[in-house]
Amino acid sequence: MFQGLRWRLLWSQLMVTVAILSVFGAGVYVFFSRSLYSQLDKKLLTLAQSAAPSLAEVKVRGSEYIERVDEVPWRDIFNRDQQSLEWFDADGQLLASRGRLELAFGPKTGSQTLKRKQKPGHVRTYTISIFKDSPNDNQPILGGYIRASQSTEDVEVVQRQLLWGLGMGGMMTLGLASLGGVWLTHKAVEPVEQSFQQLKQFTADASHELRGPLTAIRASVDVMRNHPERVHPKDAKKLAAIASATIQMSQLTQDLLFLARTDTASVIPPPTREWLTISLNKVLQDLMELLEPFAQDKKIALKAEWLAMAAIVGDESQLTRLFSNLLENAIQYTPAGGRVDLSLTKYNRLAIVSIKDTGIGIEQESLPFVFDRFWRADKARSRREGGTGLGLAIAQAIAQRHGGKITVTSQTGCGTCFKVRLPLSS
Repeated sequence: MFQGLRWRLLWSQLMVTVAILSVFGAGVYVFFSRSLYSQLDKKLLTLAQSAAPSLAEVKVRGSEYIERVDEVPWRDIFNRDQQSLEWFDADGQLLASRGRLELAFGPKTGSQTLKRKQKPGHVRTYTISIFKDSPNDNQPILGGYIRASQSTEDVEVVQRQLLWGLGMGGMMTLGLASLGGVWLTHKAVEPVEQSFQQLKQFTADASHELRGPLTAIRASVDVMRNHPERVHPKDAKKLAAIASATIQMSQLTQDLLFLARTDTASVIPPPTREWLTISLNKVLQDLMELLEPFAQDKKIALKAEWLAMAAIVGDESQLTRLFSNLLENAIQYTPAGGRVDLSLTKYNRLAIVSIKDTGIGIEQESLPFVFDRFWRADKARSRREGGTGLGLAIAQAIAQRHGGKITVTSQTGCGTCFKVRLPLSS
């Protein structure tokens, strides 16, 4: 139980760590990417502004002017292999260009990321508008555009390196968090486990100590009831109530003591040397004969079907208690005129005992809790009087002690089916 709790806590912690690292990594990546593109835009803006005074010369002399490297003002900041400059007229028609980057798009002011024309890849562009004075001193007239472009290969390389670094850092952080989480979950669960062990020990001790006083009370009540002439008639009902409560408390202490001992024994191998090979068919047949009158009183059909002969290694009294709890529940929660079917089959190396009834059923949301101690569903458990709420928990503990398990399926108003799987004797 606590091992599963540790794994769930560790898994939850890792999920939270992964979420935090993902958000942090995405934030770092977006921040640095924007910073890189912002720096590139500033660089392209400076290049475009340095080429702005040459628009008039380009209109007059065309490409002849920009080929004169010694005369152009942008020669010191222009990289021919990675950048390009383009001059456009007011209508967006290309006048001249310099550089190896070719774009199949017209000018658009501001920054853009466009696909390259020559080969796969992207280009970052920054376009500015050039205005000239109006002869009438009114609003300035658009003279044309200048677009500075540069390949984003360098930025993409930095982005890939950043992703690689974030991924490796995240994996290392997650690994360290896993190691730390194992230690933290162990420390977190340790006090709970100690408290649970103390509670189990207290339950076992209290159950053991209560048996003596309850036995004395029950013996005293039996003596008084065996001599009715000494008891006032008005006190007879009180004695009956005391006797009933004593029986119920004795059963409760026995169940609690059994579960406490089972919990303690679950950490060590079962005492197979004390167990014997027993016939599961005989155990079930004896129970059918024992419970037949109980079923007849409730007008319930109790049927058995033996589809196999099965022998298992175990404790006959405990297995009898297991199937007795399941059969009594099935009969108890089945209305008059209903049916309880018991079947025994074999599959591979397992004996499968099915107990199916046509009773009130259990709601789907309550099924995960049916084997919890003292669990009672309001609808399914309210009919039974005198029960301790430990029957199914005891049945599950016995099945697990014998290397088996119990599963349950149910539908409200249609009935419930319990299946017990136990390993066959070799």
